[in-house]
Amino acid sequence: MTPSLQPPLPGLPPPQPGMPKSEVRAALLLPLSGPQAATGQALSNAAQLALFEMADSRFSLIPLDTRGSAEGAVAATQQALAQGADIILGPVFSFEVKAAAALAREHAVPMLAFTTDRSAAGAGIYAMGFLPGPQVTRILAHARDQGRIRIGVLARSDDYGRAVAEAAREAIASLGLELVALDYYDPAATDFTQVVKRFTARRTAAFDAILLPDDGVRLRNISSLLSYFLSEGADHAYKPPKLLGTLLWDDARLITEPSLDGGWYPAPPPAAHREFEQRYVKAFGPLPPRVGGVAGIAYDAAALAAALARNGLGDYASATLQNPNGFAGVDGIFRLLPSGIAERGLTVRQIAPQGSYEVSPAPAAF
Repeated sequence: MTPSLQPPLPGLPPPQPGMPKSEVRAALLLPLSGPQAATGQALSNAAQLALFEMADSRFSLIPLDTRGSAEGAVAATQQALAQGADIILGPVFSFEVKAAAALAREHAVPMLAFTTDRSAAGAGIYAMGFLPGPQVTRILAHARDQGRIRIGVLARSDDYGRAVAEAAREAIASLGLELVALDYYDPAATDFTQVVKRFTARRTAAFDAILLPDDGVRLRNISSLLSYFLSEGADHAYKPPKLLGTLLWDDARLITEPSLDGGWYPAPPPAAHREFEQRYVKAFGPLPPRVGGVAGIAYDAAALAAALARNGLGDYASATLQNPNGFAGVDGIFRLLPSGIAERGLTVRQIAPQGSYEVSPAPAAF
């Protein structure tokens, strides 16, 4: 929903005859006080930018403070309902969404939450964040298209790692791939030698690709160990497996790690997001570190709500929000599924010493 797109947006049905509302109200639930206040303010700014660029005079955005707590999210939702909100944007954190969801569902008010927690979604609650499942499906589909059929998965033993592993199981089955090995490691450990040695001992030559969903120092250490153990004793004809990541790999610092050279990972197409950040900086100054991604989500949620409110119609019925053609956002195309998950059109990038580059473009349509 970039400003260059004029209504109706891709995926939006033409306005239907009816009685326009005098005002359409969207409540914006954010941590505007407390330890996460800086993040909340940045997301509020992003939503206000969407309001300025996309809304007509009948659309009102009502910022409400969740204080970054479950209790605060419930109180903010009560305020939103008392003020006649037609749709709720936010909150940010999974525990906030889960606490507030029951009230929103009880009053049949849809919620475009900024969470990445799949378990918080469904029945009118939409997780707008970049969930692991679509990322995993995208990168494994690309691996299959490149002839990489036999897949290993090495994930950390926390909620994120297990969510990725479960998504990988489902994607491997649906894509006709073979799961060669699946193992976990303790993310609090400092030495991963034994778990990587155990993992690579399983039919070493059978790996076509290994999914390694992690970041930072752990990713560097484990990928280096994988490179060592997989090459140990291999002959010249040995074709090393391709390392695969998730959106956690979208980090320019990883280009300095030789073992990750050539690795593939999914990412949103950068052009529209870069333009969004430039407009944000011009209006509000620099974004706080590591907030750019969720700020784009806040912008898209507000822009979608504003676009659907044009001419005072404010149609937030599930059939409208779940339009199968989807919508165009600052992080590429997306559509909201009946399950409450946001499916996104992602690109695939490859890590190289000079910087990552695109090897498979994001789809232009669903």
